[in-house]
Amino acid sequence: MNDTYAQFIEFLDTHKAHYKLIDHPSEGRTEIVSPMRGNNVSQAAKCIVMMVKIGKKATKYVLGVVPGDAMIDLSAIKELFNGTYISFATPEIAERLAGSVSGTILPFSFNPEMELLVDPSLLKNDEIYFNAARLDRSMALKTSDYVTLAKPRLERIAKYSEPNPNKISADNRI
Repeated sequence: MNDTYAQFIEFLDTHKAHYKLIDHPSEGRTEIVSPMRGNNVSQAAKCIVMMVKIGKKATKYVLGVVPGDAMIDLSAIKELFNGTYISFATPEIAERLAGSVSGTILPFSFNPEMELLVDPSLLKNDEIYFNAARLDRSMALKTSDYVTLAKPRLERIAKYSEPNPNKISADNRI
């Protein structure tokens, strides 16, 4: 797994991608690492590996990528594949397919066993941010380079939590 970072940088350099590296304390949670990198959470690529059962014998692995302020819509992905069951992949399977530890999974799939699905709302910014197969180093990658190199299947797979009008926060206490 240690080679994933070096191979990824070599891949980007070979294809003359526009990116910058950002060093920060070790962190893999999007909502915590985004302020360390100086980006809005919505610019972050949140990467989740899922397992979709199709019928009784077929299993498909999917890398879902959504903006950092969204969640994966499991029902939408299950429907896209006519699945009978969907769940998050175990950390062991996700790390094997992605080639890096959880929290550092790249928004790319270099593994033929894993299909890449990206929500189009992630692509509205000039750059996307993500941990670069390391917990202590992130990347800002030009979105147009990302689309060209990753060749994602674009599908609406992001789900945003609805604000709860009955919830009282510290800001609106009575």
